[in-house]
Amino acid sequence: MNLSEHFTLAELCFSSTAQRLGIDNVPPAEVIDRLSRLARGLEQIRALLGGYPLHIDSGYRCPKLNAAVRGAPKSAHMDGDAADFTCAQYGTPLQIVRAVQASGLAYDQIIQEGTWVHASFAPAMRGQVLTAHFDACGRVTYSDGC
Repeated sequence: MNLSEHFTLAELCFSSTAQRLGIDNVPPAEVIDRLSRLARGLEQIRALLGGYPLHIDSGYRCPKLNAAVRGAPKSAHMDGDAADFTCAQYGTPLQIVRAVQASGLAYDQIIQEGTWVHASFAPAMRGQVLTAHFDACGRVTYSDGC
């Protein structure tokens, strides 16, 4: 099922962790509408980055999958509002975050999370830009800006 020109429902729900652990990561109907909004936001980012394809690493996560990957307890991924991605043809996650921040696109959060970018299109649309910092135990803290 296509959610937008370049993003499918399957792509935004795929998880190798879910496959490995036998977790059913099929979203409920109410989440599919939110995934459609996410896909529209990702289309805007894709266009901003010169039309280069985005490699989605994580989109929708059911609560069981979110727990398995140690996601935040109230992760936007569980609502279908967020995706983690890379776009190597465009540049580094930092370059991508800076491009989105400077673009004027509407988004809830854009986060440089190490080797990937987290983009959220939750209804709040706060325009929040963050950088994730991981400690030796894998705990994460966030600072404003990039």
